[in-house]
Amino acid sequence: MPAMPSPPRLFATLVLILLLSGCAQAAIVAPATVTITIAGSTEMRPVLNDLTVAYSERHPNTLFAIRGGGSLLGETWLKNGGVDLAASTAFSPEENAAAGLVRIPIALDGVAIVVHSDNAVESLTLAQLRDLYSGRHLNWQDVGGLTGDVLLVSREDGSATRMLFQERVMDGEGVSLTAVVMPTSGDVVEYVATHPDAIGYVSRAYLRVENEQGGPGVRLVAIESKLPTDGEVGAQTYPLSRPLFLVRAKKQTGLPVQSFIDFVLSPVGQEIVAKYHVPIR
Repeated sequence: MPAMPSPPRLFATLVLILLLSGCAQAAIVAPATVTITIAGSTEMRPVLNDLTVAYSERHPNTLFAIRGGGSLLGETWLKNGGVDLAASTAFSPEENAAAGLVRIPIALDGVAIVVHSDNAVESLTLAQLRDLYSGRHLNWQDVGGLTGDVLLVSREDGSATRMLFQERVMDGEGVSLTAVVMPTSGDVVEYVATHPDAIGYVSRAYLRVENEQGGPGVRLVAIESKLPTDGEVGAQTYPLSRPLFLVRAKKQTGLPVQSFIDFVLSPVGQEIVAKYHVPIR
């Protein structure tokens, strides 16, 4: 009959077994931490901040890193494998196919035209807006306002908001070289709010649209007699309406990226989207 281990050795063996068992259970219970990197449109940052926080509350092992850079740079990083998702307001089906990208619409947005709250101009046509930004109209009196030199505020190269403005407003003409260039919609709003003769274009996510005041120091200007309200943007009757996209690589179909996209398109996710944009669903 084999000899029984001594009490000290038996105790040590039991402790080792318990420790190993605990480690095994810990390895099973605690999933690995995953980080999803999103880059691109600065206009989408407010809604992405809320969406990622809500998702992480439901999936504590998933973390997010959000970068700016603009829609085009975000898509370039995605093509090169530098990020997991791009946030974009741009749309190019041909480039999507060539680059192996999948573009998922998550919301509708409107590019709003803002002036200082003391500016008397309430409505502009697209032609008047083009004449202002091309430099043909230099004084607010030229479009029905009070006398004062027009101060143009534009966005930087690589901004999809600037691309849309160039396409639908400028119609091939360049923005005047006298325009002040700002990196984000938030910067445009702040600048216009402190410069009485300024005019700028921004995502409506940075404004209080439904009360038609825009926000502290700024006021919305109707374009072709329409404001970027939920109703006008949702029906896409506002002239500067556009979709917002999350863009992923076509080969990237598994978790966790697709799980986050599914959350954004879910009723809970779309309710969060509605705080800033018009939901797609």
